[in-house]
Amino acid sequence: MQTTLRNTTSFEGTGLHTGAPVRVVVHPAPANHGIAFRRVDQTGKPVLQALWSDVVVSPLNTRLTNRDGVTVSTIEHMMAALAGCGIHNALIDVDGPEVPILDGSAAVFVRGFVATGLQRLSAPLRAIEVVREVSVKEGEVFASLSPSTSLQIDFEINFSDAAIGHQKKTLNMANGAFVRELCDSRTFCRSADVEAMRANGLALGGSVENAVVVDGEKVLTPGGLRHSDEAVRHKMLDALGDLYTAGAPILGRYTGRRAGHAMTNKLLRALFDTPDAWRWVDCDHRIAARLPGVGVTAADLEAVA
Repeated sequence: MQTTLRNTTSFEGTGLHTGAPVRVVVHPAPANHGIAFRRVDQTGKPVLQALWSDVVVSPLNTRLTNRDGVTVSTIEHMMAALAGCGIHNALIDVDGPEVPILDGSAAVFVRGFVATGLQRLSAPLRAIEVVREVSVKEGEVFASLSPSTSLQIDFEINFSDAAIGHQKKTLNMANGAFVRELCDSRTFCRSADVEAMRANGLALGGSVENAVVVDGEKVLTPGGLRHSDEAVRHKMLDALGDLYTAGAPILGRYTGRRAGHAMTNKLLRALFDTPDAWRWVDCDHRIAARLPGVGVTAADLEAVA
């Protein structure tokens, strides 16, 4: 069955790129509503559906736009938390142009959702089953979706900074794996990149308090890493959030090599441009048990920072 939140929950913080304070309020929504963001600071309170077709390509975050040019940026951590907690329907009020960065991970969102609880809706749930491999490639950047009985994420990164270096991880996302393994992993960047972005009017709200900042072999963020492979875990977190813009849970294996937001969106576009590569499936209890977020409880948060 489809789910939504049991009650409204809210979060406050600063925008990563604007540095301005922003508040989001996540409301329960009816069956078949899907995930949508509402810009309550704009005239008419325009609603933007969180769908791949409305994503604007960006190397730094995932940004939605509508036909009038209204946007909501940095939705990926919120989307990952919704997917990882098994929430299929929600209306998210945002009083600014981007979702707050909070601590740079999805953990705060997850805690809020788990504390609020989920409500089952009397409507069947459908998933997108990948039946034939689809891939996209640009130089050394690669992403693919291939058949699998559950959502699996296989990611590999390679950075020159020794504090990150080469990292690789594979996870089956079923049964709370996102909450236990990925949700507290923070966004990361090089110190030199922060300076360059700020010089260009970006990352004005970024700091060592909401990102893992590295300089060569040094981790500049106080307290260091939450996981030795926190960087690749965060890339997997981003991938889950971006994949959820498919509009439904995916049954398939996502493989990413140096991939980011733009490449994952390009992969979704390739998938939906290939009708024989996917199909809708009704989720009986057997299939539902393999979806991200099914069965998540407060106990899954015990090991989360």
